[in-house]
Amino acid sequence: MSFTSTEIIAQTVKWINDVVIGCNFCPFAAKAVKQQTIHYQVEESTAVAVCLNAFATEMARLDGDESIETVFLIFPYSFQQFKDYLSFLALAETALSKNGYEGIYQVASFHPLYLFAGSAANDAANYTNRSMYPMLHLLRESSIDKALEHYARPEDIPVRNIDFARNKGVAYMQLLRNACITT
Repeated sequence: MSFTSTEIIAQTVKWINDVVIGCNFCPFAAKAVKQQTIHYQVEESTAVAVCLNAFATEMARLDGDESIETVFLIFPYSFQQFKDYLSFLALAETALSKNGYEGIYQVASFHPLYLFAGSAANDAANYTNRSMYPMLHLLRESSIDKALEHYARPEDIPVRNIDFARNKGVAYMQLLRNACITT
């Protein structure tokens, strides 16, 4: 099934609202949504070089537009295998560092088959990072630092997320995520 870029973005927005914010996986996401400081970009190419160029373009977008706090770069047709996605993520992180953006931007990763190291494929905790499409989430480090100043015990966020997902179970988490894919 093929969706337009507009539909892919709408599905991603629904996932952010229903899963990321709805499950409180990121306590800072609601503010960015409310303030409309998120940019969504779909890259339809399957060529790694083109996808890396799209990543560089989004870093430049953040450089040039202070009103954007964060970017979701969505790859609906690339990196379907999680192993391939991890290889691409490593290339993107290398590009971030080589272009002098280390400490300026941070990359978070989401994938439909996300698997935390050492976890089983059917562990509900993986759904804290399981999106409908492979994507990279670029964030401003300064915004993260600012948000964390006003949040007690941010190191507890991952543990709380894992507990939440496991308490809800795989079926619930999968249903919640899959409900974001509209036809």
